[in-house]
Amino acid sequence: MSLLIKGGTIVTSTGRYNADLFVDGDKIKTIGTDLDMPADEVVDAKGKFVLPGAIDPHTHLAMPFMGTHAQDDYQTGTIAAACGGVTTVVDFDLQQKGESLLDAIERKKSWADGKTVVDFSLHPAVMDPRPEVIAEVKKAILDYGTPSFKIFMVYDFRVDDATMIKLLEETKKYGGLVQVHAENVYIIQHMNEILEKEGKLTPYYHAVSRPNIAEEEAVSRAAKMVELTGSRIYIVHLSSKEGLFKVKEARDRGIDVFAETCPQYLLLDEERYKESGFNGAKYVMSPPLRTKESNDALWTGINSGDVQVVATDHCPFDFNGKKDMFGKDDYKKIPNGAPGIETLLMLLHSEGVAKGRITLEKMVDVLSTGTARMFGLKDKGAVEVGKDADLVIFDPNQKFTITQSKLHMNVDYTPFEGREVTGMPVAVYSRGKKVAEWNGTQMDFVGEIGRGKFIKREPFEGF
Repeated sequence: MSLLIKGGTIVTSTGRYNADLFVDGDKIKTIGTDLDMPADEVVDAKGKFVLPGAIDPHTHLAMPFMGTHAQDDYQTGTIAAACGGVTTVVDFDLQQKGESLLDAIERKKSWADGKTVVDFSLHPAVMDPRPEVIAEVKKAILDYGTPSFKIFMVYDFRVDDATMIKLLEETKKYGGLVQVHAENVYIIQHMNEILEKEGKLTPYYHAVSRPNIAEEEAVSRAAKMVELTGSRIYIVHLSSKEGLFKVKEARDRGIDVFAETCPQYLLLDEERYKESGFNGAKYVMSPPLRTKESNDALWTGINSGDVQVVATDHCPFDFNGKKDMFGKDDYKKIPNGAPGIETLLMLLHSEGVAKGRITLEKMVDVLSTGTARMFGLKDKGAVEVGKDADLVIFDPNQKFTITQSKLHMNVDYTPFEGREVTGMPVAVYSRGKKVAEWNGTQMDFVGEIGRGKFIKREPFEGF
């Protein structure tokens, strides 16, 4: 299969230029002017951007959680990704009690087998840190192709500081990266007890129970462990201006603390929890939505380079039947998470680039090029000769109103319902094969179920 894209504006993390692009098989073969080689498909991209496919390194597909499970499996989740211009997904793989890291990886890969429509990789989450599991980190980095490891400072499966130190030491030796959900569990427990005694259990109090200080303290403590070990850490779903300040404080002192944020923390605020009835449950996620001041601070953090990645934390639970299954009368029992894998690129362009908050090049960096570099996806993340032909032909002027009925995520709501965006994919290619296209009113999936493959990632080489 060959593809010739004519007359588009190729966008990189450092600039843009007009050129033609030729794809043969899976790879970008030639970039130049006035290319005229024969191709199976020729696309006129004049007036359009040619972007590297977005990479979402924070998803929870088919994840069991809080008495239920995330509703997108590897088929529906990657179809939604493709329709949003996401061409690589790095999904979290939660190790179960007694499993080795390899057991966990092979189990999750078996769930994906024959289902994915774009390429994927996995981050093992260390939840049973036996000595032999810590020792296995070396193999996971060098042999399994999974050099990033999730840990939690909250929930029943959290790790203690001693385990965090051991993981930081091991990953430093072999080129791994520890990722941390940073919230102080004891602050949250304390707030839960107070709110329960006061009978304050509606969805709004989910946000009250997890104050900014819980994130601020945990980020600060994690940074101290990095300082002690000389290693590096990546804060997932950074949500608050206070947490960002601790990231920046550490980075200004030369400590390798990296951070991601998500569209919900850039665009939504805690007023959403006050929506009528039980509607606030749609936004119950951890960490919770914060203030408009935190929204603004995180955009600044992207521009300053203190936030290197924008991901989704895609974790979908139906509003009807899942969010209200146990949590109607107690926010603590509402499954935490929201859908977002399909709306990542459109939101960051419309609310970031089109509104002048970030440049187009910065968008490419935090969605593709920087993400590929952070997570060892050496063949992904850039429109360059030799890279995989993961490409999005993007119309920066196309309007679209986000509504659940026109999206492909296997869930009954979107937290961005009714929001008009400016800029949409026209066509999306995964390793040179078209997987989604604009039909005039919405995106259609046109790819092949099962063509996505597991990608072994390279050890961390610095950022």
